Amino acid sequence: MDYKETLLMPKTDFPMRGNLPNKEPKRQEQWEEMNIYKKVQKKTEGRPLFVLHDGPPYANGDLHIGHALNKILKDFIIRYKSMTGYHAPYVPGWDTHGLPIETALTKNKKIKRKELSVAEFRKLCAEYAMGQLNNQRTQFKQLGVRGDWDNPYITLTKDYEAAQIKVFGEMAKKGYIYKGLKPVYWSPSSESALAEAEIEYHDKKSPSIYVSFEVRDGKGLLSGGEKFIIWTTTPWTIPANLGISLHPDLEYVVVKVNEDKFIIAHALLEAVTDELDWENPEVVQTFKGQEAEEIVARHPFYDRDSLIMLGEHVTTEAGTGCVHTAPGHGEDDFYVSKRYGIDALCPVDEKGVMTEEAPGFEGLFYDTANKPITEKLEEVGALLKLSFIKHSYPHDWRTKKPTIFRATAQWFASIKDFRQNILEEIKEVNWYPNWGETRLYNMVRDREDWCISRQRTWGVPIPAFYGEDGTPIITDETINHVSELFAEHGSNIWFEWEAKDLLPADYTSEHSPNGNFTKETDIMDVWFDSGSSHQGVLEGREELQRPADIYLEGSDQYRGWFNSSLSTSVAVTGKSPYKTIISHGFVLDGNGRKMSKSLGNVMVPSKVQKQLGSDILRLWVSSVDYQADVRISNDILKQISEAYRKIRNTFRFLLANLADFNPNTDRIAEENLEEVDKYMLYRLQNLVENVRGNYDTYEFSPIFHQIHNFCAVDLSSFYLDFAKDVLYIEAKDNKRRRSIQTGYYEVLTTLVKLLTPIIPHTADELWEYIPGVDEESVQLTDIPEPRKISDMETIVPKWDHFMEIRDDVLKALEEARNEKVIGKSLEAKITLVPKEKKSKEVLQSMEHLHQYLIVSDADIVDNANETKEYKYIDIAVEKHPGEKCERCWVASETVGNDAEHPTLCSRCATVVKEHYTV
Repeated sequence: MDYKETLLMPKTDFPMRGNLPNKEPKRQEQWEEMNIYKKVQKKTEGRPLFVLHDGPPYANGDLHIGHALNKILKDFIIRYKSMTGYHAPYVPGWDTHGLPIETALTKNKKIKRKELSVAEFRKLCAEYAMGQLNNQRTQFKQLGVRGDWDNPYITLTKDYEAAQIKVFGEMAKKGYIYKGLKPVYWSPSSESALAEAEIEYHDKKSPSIYVSFEVRDGKGLLSGGEKFIIWTTTPWTIPANLGISLHPDLEYVVVKVNEDKFIIAHALLEAVTDELDWENPEVVQTFKGQEAEEIVARHPFYDRDSLIMLGEHVTTEAGTGCVHTAPGHGEDDFYVSKRYGIDALCPVDEKGVMTEEAPGFEGLFYDTANKPITEKLEEVGALLKLSFIKHSYPHDWRTKKPTIFRATAQWFASIKDFRQNILEEIKEVNWYPNWGETRLYNMVRDREDWCISRQRTWGVPIPAFYGEDGTPIITDETINHVSELFAEHGSNIWFEWEAKDLLPADYTSEHSPNGNFTKETDIMDVWFDSGSSHQGVLEGREELQRPADIYLEGSDQYRGWFNSSLSTSVAVTGKSPYKTIISHGFVLDGNGRKMSKSLGNVMVPSKVQKQLGSDILRLWVSSVDYQADVRISNDILKQISEAYRKIRNTFRFLLANLADFNPNTDRIAEENLEEVDKYMLYRLQNLVENVRGNYDTYEFSPIFHQIHNFCAVDLSSFYLDFAKDVLYIEAKDNKRRRSIQTGYYEVLTTLVKLLTPIIPHTADELWEYIPGVDEESVQLTDIPEPRKISDMETIVPKWDHFMEIRDDVLKALEEARNEKVIGKSLEAKITLVPKEKKSKEVLQSMEHLHQYLIVSDADIVDNANETKEYKYIDIAVEKHPGEKCERCWVASETVGNDAEHPTLCSRCATVVKEHYTV
């Protein structure tokens, strides 16, 4: 007979190849049809609520790899929580206002902005944003991210804008909102004010000049004609100079150089001497900064005074200790000058062009003006040195172009008024990684005011009215009315209706006795938009709650969404909007470089999906230490694909060996399981405990490595390997065989559940092939909690030590194979000489020892010749003298003993006789 027909070989229709790029879209369609999100929510209803609040990505352009990292990490958490006792709704969101959308329309879509009304242009912006949103939504779903995609929150919707207006109104009511003139970051390229969160630093080459200001009135301290020296890297601000700041406590010196007398800080004398190539400078007078207060110097080329003022901001770290003070172009300059009754002069317009308030330079772009201004200084003899330096300089993070400081009337949120409360709330938050606390704390600690107004079109209008006398009007009555109008009509009516129509009926104000009102034309900073989501979404959506359990975003959001959300929430509620902050790093290429089109190293999620599948991308996310910067490349993804194949093939082998197993009728009770199966289930429980612990602390890379290791080492190299001699060879209902299958079944179902949050497409595919499961999707199950396995007190020490002994045996077999003593390990007969009592007891207590070691025979003796020494035992390996059984391939001296089956060993002959008809 053909003995192959008597073997119980593995059988499964679960394919070896994942073919993920083709299968995943169909799986996603299936999820859509069955509305898996809704079914999960229904199943977990009534459980404790867990809220991960989605930070809104910007609705412009295709997804980049950073988007994928972010959304997949969130999906891990949501899926895990819904499988471990929580009700975890996930409401995705989008940020839809701001300059990039305006730019996309005017540049890419060739919209002629000036031919449209504001309201018409805003409608086009909204249409464009929704188109981009729909594109991104499709791409997020292709990543396998599960959420309420049909009902996201969007910052341009009526309900959201209405909620945002209430946040603004509540802050205004508490006195935190004001309008004032002060220098702010200004982006000439965007023609708008910027907040600190919208600034990034890049190197810039700038002129470095030393300029002298001659003393006109020395106030009795100086005789006149001496010259204060200032240093600046912004010559274009010299036309706006109205003073020079000294530190009150610093010592200053009058230094004679040839026929000139210069004034600088004593501490910087040596550095300035070197810089200006002075020979034999002579100190002729010293004084404290405070003695020079209100001395008057002359502007180098305008007929006006430059007042000597005192300021604590002056340092001796660089320059001369005499600080050029232009109150229209610097925050410190502004506040110092204000104390002396000097108003800001800002001779630069919104485009960065010099105005007629800078005679001789009007019409020049500020950066272009540097050269003629420097030439003018040289002409009048005030330029002492010109050089160029490369230094870190603030840039607009959207246009990547330099910013300036420019004094304009803006709306501010006064952070300093409730800063201490924010700092106290920061201490109550859980931080992953923990340095996040220090980072945000330091940002808030140093923050004064948040400039929230923008001179743009596409955004939520600042709901302020003005009376006839120019006084801003923001009251509970006006805020509530505007909020209701926005909830009904949307914010576009602000630009479609007159001010009187936007006010409550019969509204009167002492500031407008004639009933004439105007309205603010500035819009709110987009960070105020997204930063209001705790009100518009967490409070506004019935299924969510404030505070959220988690905010999870990139590390750039400490200055962005983490910051603005905390500020607005503490201002309105006194509390943080989140309990936990998790931040992730940026995605770099395989060499650790930033991705850029010019380098040709950009990795696009959609391309990875089409080539390898989303589950490979998701598995990559689970493999990296995401809290730092992470790397991705084709080589890295190739390694991940190999790991995926290993895991998939492990599952396939488990499934194939459960083909004739019905868990309802064939499962062996735990107390009757074989020791090895109990031991493997014990190892499985340890894995469950560790994996759940890592999920609970949002550490995913250990999960990937632990499960991969369990598949490769515990299963493939041991449990799946030795068991073939039982699963294939013994009779179908053999107790040892059913015991192993019972172990396999629990291992399989447990591992699939543990991996469901990470590779849901594959997990759901596997689920369809597992016998005896009731749920239509593994997503509708719970991840098991680790349980105690009986008799582990004696079994674990014994089997742990056996695994150590087994390592010795594997080394010995490998050496014998290299020496051509044996080929396959089943050709071997081994003799084991235990070195100590423990090893001897373990080996002697082992039934089926040769099977566990995958050899044909294993003898335990006290002494033997020609053994090699290993850690726990001495071992001799020889070729087994018996013949190879045709059915089980084990070498045995019993082959040929049965006349009916002369090519079989006695074990196989018995199985065949009892269970198969010849």
